Amino acid sequence: MIVFIVLLLVLYAAVLELSKNVIIGWIAAAVIAAVYLIIRAKGKKKGNWKGKRGFAAFLLFVLLLAGVWLVTQPPVKQVRAVNTGNPEVTDVVTVSEGDLTGVYNEEHTARIYAGIPYAAAPVGDLRWKEPQPAASWDGVRACDTFAPMAMQPRSSVIYDSLSRILGYHDYKISLHDNYREAMSEDCLYLNVYAPAEDSDEPLPVLFFIHGGSLMTGQSYHSEYRGETLAAQGVIVVNFAYRLGVFGYFANEELAAESANGTTGNYGLLDQIAALSWVRENIAAFGGDPDRITIAGESAGSSSVNALCVSPLTEGMFVRAIAESSSINAKHPYHTFRQMDRALAMGQSIMEEMGASDIREMRALPADRLIQTSYANSAMTVDGYAITKMPYLSYQNGENHEQALLNGFNAEEADAFMLGTKATEENYIPLLEAILGEYADEAAELVPAGSITPQQKIIIDAGGPAKGSLNFLYSAAWFTYSHEIWSRYMAAQARPVYEYYFTKTNSSLGNFHAGEMPYAYGNLWRHPGLYEESDYELSRIMQGYWLNFIKTGDPNGKGLPEWNMRTETNRELLQLDEQVEMTEDPYTEIYKLLDQYQDSLTE
Repeated sequence: MIVFIVLLLVLYAAVLELSKNVIIGWIAAAVIAAVYLIIRAKGKKKGNWKGKRGFAAFLLFVLLLAGVWLVTQPPVKQVRAVNTGNPEVTDVVTVSEGDLTGVYNEEHTARIYAGIPYAAAPVGDLRWKEPQPAASWDGVRACDTFAPMAMQPRSSVIYDSLSRILGYHDYKISLHDNYREAMSEDCLYLNVYAPAEDSDEPLPVLFFIHGGSLMTGQSYHSEYRGETLAAQGVIVVNFAYRLGVFGYFANEELAAESANGTTGNYGLLDQIAALSWVRENIAAFGGDPDRITIAGESAGSSSVNALCVSPLTEGMFVRAIAESSSINAKHPYHTFRQMDRALAMGQSIMEEMGASDIREMRALPADRLIQTSYANSAMTVDGYAITKMPYLSYQNGENHEQALLNGFNAEEADAFMLGTKATEENYIPLLEAILGEYADEAAELVPAGSITPQQKIIIDAGGPAKGSLNFLYSAAWFTYSHEIWSRYMAAQARPVYEYYFTKTNSSLGNFHAGEMPYAYGNLWRHPGLYEESDYELSRIMQGYWLNFIKTGDPNGKGLPEWNMRTETNRELLQLDEQVEMTEDPYTEIYKLLDQYQDSLTE
C-alpha cells in the first residue's frame, strides 16, 4: 500500500506542475501528505488502521488533495514585456492618444512598448462593428505589460503543458510560470520594438500579423517577438486582432447597420486599423511610415495577402513577407469563403446561441460565444475591405506590394494530419478532397507509400501511405498558394523571392511555423533545443529578412545568393544546413492543382 501512496503522490506532484498550480498548493499538499502518513503510521502501530477506518482516512486524504488542486489553480495574469524585476523605463513617447513609456530589455539592446491601444475596445455596442479610434488618456501611460490576448477557445493548462513536452520539446519546470495568460474581448492593442538607441535617420518598419487559423494566437508569442530584429535597425510592430466568432462572424443585420455595408471581416478591419495607427504614429518611435513591410505566418500570411488586395490599404505599405499561406488561389483551401457561406454560418451560430437578433447576440457574454461549435476561420468578399476575389486583383495588377518575400516549409501539413490514417485503400478517396477528379493522376505522381516523413513523430499510427498523403496535402493547402503568388508577381515584373525551409531540429523542425524563430531571431529563447547549425541558419535568415525590409532585396554581404523568381526562373532558395537554390519539389503537382482549380470555375 505504501508503494501505491508514493506513486499517487508522485503523480499528484506531476499534475500540480503540469497544471501550473500556485506554490501554496504544493505546500498544502505536502502538509496534507505528511499528516496523513504520520496518522497512518500511528494507526498501523496501534493496529486500528484496518477496514473502514483506514479506507475512510485514505478517501479523505484523496479528497483533500483534489480540493487543494481545485482551489490553487493558476491565476489569470498579463505577461510582462521584460521578465526582470525592475526594467529600466524609456523616455516619454507621444502618440496621437497621449504620452507613454516603455521598458528596455535586459540586454539593453531594444526598447519595448507593450500594450498600446490602437482602437477602442470592441465591446458592448461596438461588438461586430468596424474598429473605432482609441480613447485619449491623461498623464503618462506605462506600456510595460502585454495586453490580454483576443477571445479564443483554449485548452486546459495540462494539455498546453503536454503539448510543450510532446510537440515543442521545450517544457521547463519553473516557479515563474504559475499563471494563465489573460484573455479579453478588449484586445485591440499593439506592441512596438525599437532599437535601444535613437537613429539619425527614420528606420524601416516590420508590421507582423500573427497566425492561428484566425481562431487563436496572441501578439507576444516568443517566436516572433521583435527585440532581436529591432537591435539590428528596424522597428517591429505586432498586435492582436479579433478572432473567431468575434472577428469573422457574418450577418445581414450587421451589414445593414454598417455605414460601409460590411460584415464578416472584423478581424481584417482591425488589422487595417492597426496599420493605419502605425502609419500615423510610428515616427514617434523612430520609424519611417513610408517604409513599412507587412508580414505574417499561416493565417497571418493569408491576412497579408488580403491587405495586399484591399482598397483600404493602398499606399499604406511597400513590401510584403508571407510565410506558409495565402488566399489567392481561385478557390482557396482555407482562410477564405464566399459570403453566402459566411452568412449561413452566422445564422447557424445565432440559432445555436438561441438569439433572434443582433441585440441579443451582443448581450451574450463573451465566454458563451467562444463555445460555438462553428469555426469562424475565414475572410470573405464584403464589398468594403475586400471587393473581389483576391486572384482577380492580381490578374488586374491591382495588388499593392511592390516586392514580395514568401515561401513554405517541407512538412507543412503533417501536424494537421495527425489524426488521419492513410492506407493504399483509402489513399485516393482522401486525395479527392483536395484534387477532385485529378486524385488518380496525383496518386500516379506520388504513389502511396513512396514518401516517408522526415520527422518520426508524424509516422505514428498514420498508415503506410501517410507520408505521401501529407506531401500532397502540403502542396494543396500551403505551397500551391505561394507558387501562384510568385507567378503573379513575376508576371508583373515585380521583385519576388521564394524560399523552401527544410531544416530539422529538436523542436518543430520544418513543420508548419518551424521557420519563425529562425527568421525573427528567437532561437535563444529555447536553450538546449538548437545546435550551432541552427544558429548559423538563423543568422542567414535574419540577414535576408532584414535586407528585404530595408531595401526590398534580401541579398547582401556574407549571404548566399538568392535569385529572384521570374517567369523563366522558378527555383526556390532552400534554407537548411546548406543554403542554395533548388527546384520546387511540387512542380508537377501544381499542374494538377491548376487544372483542378480551373475545373471548379467552369
